Amino acid sequence: MESTVDALSAAYQDFVAAAAGVLEAKELSGGQNTAATDASLESFKQRWELFRVACDQAEEFVESMKQRIGSECLVDEATGIAPSSSSSAAAAGASGIPPISAVRLEQMSKAVRWLVIELQHGSGGPGPGSAAGGGAPHPHASPPFDARFSEDGAQ
Repeated sequence: MESTVDALSAAYQDFVAAAAGVLEAKELSGGQNTAATDASLESFKQRWELFRVACDQAEEFVESMKQRIGSECLVDEATGIAPSSSSSAAAAGASGIPPISAVRLEQMSKAVRWLVIELQHGSGGPGPGSAAGGGAPHPHASPPFDARFSEDGAQ
């Protein structure tokens, strides 16, 4: 992360310096277009592109961290272990991998599956487990079949 911030900062400083170079070249030429002003403008364009690339790389880094944190939160939710609890290190054992509660993982999997199905069908209504749905699946509704999840057909 530090290298990403350093690269972004350096690209920004170069961009600002190139902008100052354009202003200085324009001032020295009395506002006329000269070879020096054209060269400073070209340098400015290059620095602008490099700054944009650095911004894109920083944004990609942030997105990857958001996904990683989301994945870790999903695992924490499935295992029932809070990331800040002192018992998580002991529960992880020597392997460093916490035990996974199959029941909680199945509940999370079904919740995600329902969300995918609702999104595919464009349903904005509440699904199982939501506050408006009462926290339980609808007793008379059977879930739609989704071929990606073979266990859906067995329900």
